[in-house]
Amino acid sequence: MDQILGQVLRNAVWERLDMLSDLANRADAPSLVSVARSELPRLTEGWRAMLRAHEPDVRGDCPTCSTRWHRCKAPCSVWQVAHEHLVAGGLAPQEAPRGRGRKRSPLPAQATHQTAADTQGRHALIPQAPAAAR
Repeated sequence: MDQILGQVLRNAVWERLDMLSDLANRADAPSLVSVARSELPRLTEGWRAMLRAHEPDVRGDCPTCSTRWHRCKAPCSVWQVAHEHLVAGGLAPQEAPRGRGRKRSPLPAQATHQTAADTQGRHALIPQAPAAAR
């Protein structure tokens, strides 16, 4: 039951983000101003709440990402993504360190989400089988 509720919650968040992206790409100027005034404060407060949960403790560990057996040093991936998207977002994507053989995507999570949504239906509660398996 928790998995279904979690999936419903995730779907609602993805759908809200999709709606805001669509508005940003298609709305006229007066609509954009209205959306910006109502949504930017909510989005910035959401980022602040999430980042507060990932503030390093006195040992320099992220209390949210750390477990009893594995300590996650700050900055954790949440802070790294926040910096990438909120501060360094205008910078060109950088080449991955040698040996990895691929470039970093400027929006890794979004790109993965959009690809799955485009090929399998947007926010399915039941994961679809890969196209090759059908």
